[in-house]
Amino acid sequence: MRTRTVATVFTTTMLTGAVAAVMLFTGAAAPAWAHSVIIASTPTADETLTALPDTFSVTANETLLNLGDQGVFALQIRDAAGRYYGDGCVKVVDATMSATPALGASGTYTVLWQVISADGHPVSGEIPFSWEAPVGFTPAPNYASAPACGEDPASEPSVAPSTSTAPPRDGSSPALWIGIGVAIFGALIAVFIGIAAARTRREPPDSTPPQNPPTI
Repeated sequence: MRTRTVATVFTTTMLTGAVAAVMLFTGAAAPAWAHSVIIASTPTADETLTALPDTFSVTANETLLNLGDQGVFALQIRDAAGRYYGDGCVKVVDATMSATPALGASGTYTVLWQVISADGHPVSGEIPFSWEAPVGFTPAPNYASAPACGEDPASEPSVAPSTSTAPPRDGSSPALWIGIGVAIFGALIAVFIGIAAARTRREPPDSTPPQNPPTI
């Protein structure tokens, strides 16, 4: 009984430690593949603009993965009729993506944005807002398709923000981290079971016969 109990306690303790180690490992790696979240924007959702801001922008909760590709990052302005405004160019600095503002006549508009998270995955969304043009405002040109930066929007129709996944940075793949964690967990279990079995073979059961109580 003594040998079996020692082996059981040893194995249980080691397995508990292995589980804790793997949880700490995967917990530390989890932020590597958490997607970015937009925490601020100009305009804000459902805001009514009465003057053009300096820029249209979205700001994430972490530094964006700037790949230098204007076709991956996007900040497009679309009116209620489905017409687009602006030149399609964006600027990415740290956690903020911005574009030069351009609007037409008063009405409802939508900001269509797409950024690349720090884990290499695209995140996109829409921000609806209203526009009340001031007196004397000259509407900007509008186009049937979303403009692409550096191209003539009248002759080179573009597409909506791309949904293709950008290549993640080295070591940021969730599958890679999960695979490493599972491999470590399996190896630790095998080692601990082997150690417990070896201890059981080395320690024979206690064969000392019980002592009879002294006769009075």
